[in-house]
Amino acid sequence: MTAGRQAALRILRQVERGRRLDRSFAAGAEGLDGRERSWCRRLVYGVQRLRGRLDHLLGRKVKRGLESVEAGVREALRLGLYQIFYMDRVPTYAAVSETVDLARSVGGRGAAGFVNAVLRAAAGDGPGREHFPGFDEDPAAFLSTWGSHPYWIVERWLARWPAREVKRLVEANNTVPPIYLTCLQDTPEQAVECLAGAGIAAEAAGSGTNSVVLLGESSPVEAIAAVAAVVQDPAAACVVGYAGPEPGDRVVDLCAAPGGKTMGMTARGSLVLAADRHLERLKLVQENVERLSGVAQSDGGSRVTAVQADALAPVFRGADMALLDVPCTGTGTLRRNPDVRWKLTPERLDEMASLQERILEACAGVVRSGGLLVYSTCSLESEENEDRVAAFLERHPDYRLEPGSGAGHPRLDERGCLYMLPQDSGFDGAYAARLRRA
Repeated sequence: MTAGRQAALRILRQVERGRRLDRSFAAGAEGLDGRERSWCRRLVYGVQRLRGRLDHLLGRKVKRGLESVEAGVREALRLGLYQIFYMDRVPTYAAVSETVDLARSVGGRGAAGFVNAVLRAAAGDGPGREHFPGFDEDPAAFLSTWGSHPYWIVERWLARWPAREVKRLVEANNTVPPIYLTCLQDTPEQAVECLAGAGIAAEAAGSGTNSVVLLGESSPVEAIAAVAAVVQDPAAACVVGYAGPEPGDRVVDLCAAPGGKTMGMTARGSLVLAADRHLERLKLVQENVERLSGVAQSDGGSRVTAVQADALAPVFRGADMALLDVPCTGTGTLRRNPDVRWKLTPERLDEMASLQERILEACAGVVRSGGLLVYSTCSLESEENEDRVAAFLERHPDYRLEPGSGAGHPRLDERGCLYMLPQDSGFDGAYAARLRRA
């Protein structure tokens, strides 16, 4: 068994137990060389993206149903089938042989024989769409199997948007996202030129953003050492632009970690108090501040102060602006965090909406009279977005919804709120609303 495949199985087993994929990968791939690490990452993220599709194909060959298979053996089957169908440089015989060895390591000889039979049978059928429900006949079944999204999420989206629009969203979620940088001092064109001088290939992301996209195998660590930037999807950067902090504004970022939006507001000349309840995550903010001292420092000292504080019990008052980038289900980031789709439940959505409502309520008094409260998520769900804003405004007549600048821009909805869909923008999903206090 290769080290990369053993690591992949360890990582997916941790994810199955509830750990986030990014954290599982960081721990499980430790010790792999660069090439093996890259290969392993492609494999485990690919399995999570297409898990629904893989499970449908495997389930056709398991009489008792795939859920009857022991968890470790089931993960081995997914790893093997993904290699056979979606990793072109892996010969089928090698994928089968290596996966059989993996299965033996977790389930013994019986598991090895079972995996060998299932993989060979599934490989013989191929991955074609003829093995899946038809889109026109049953969109929900097609999008949950071939489209690899949980059925309940697909049903929600189909109740909200036309089937072909949901298909576009699902397809966008199953693409491999590039790595973007948000430029904090240079224009994208200047950053591209600077990166080229450091031997790093990049190009401007376009669409009116101040972002660049790294090309090929360019290292984000090397890239942010060469230019003043943060690794951040353009959708997150658009939230800062939509919020529109002004030079000298006193801004409180109440859910600040890892600090990308904090640095974006600082780069616009604002004085930012970056707060987060988790000390370990707050350290990420401080690391960004220290690395980007040229952005964070002014003649009067640092424009950023990082403090540990809970958005549910804020002690701040009198801010010109408060940014609430609240915890959410993250359904706008499923291409970047493919494991999230399999962990979400309707109950989790309700829990997030309740938490968001409590945070909004707790922070109503943070901004001064005439100040701006900016609420944002990376969710596509109305319960976490417009429903929360509407409920807040009903409870707080001293606040009104203030449309963002550039009303009529395709990224703004009819009320002037930022609303980005992955299939339209090519970026992550995002929502934000500007709430002005009377």
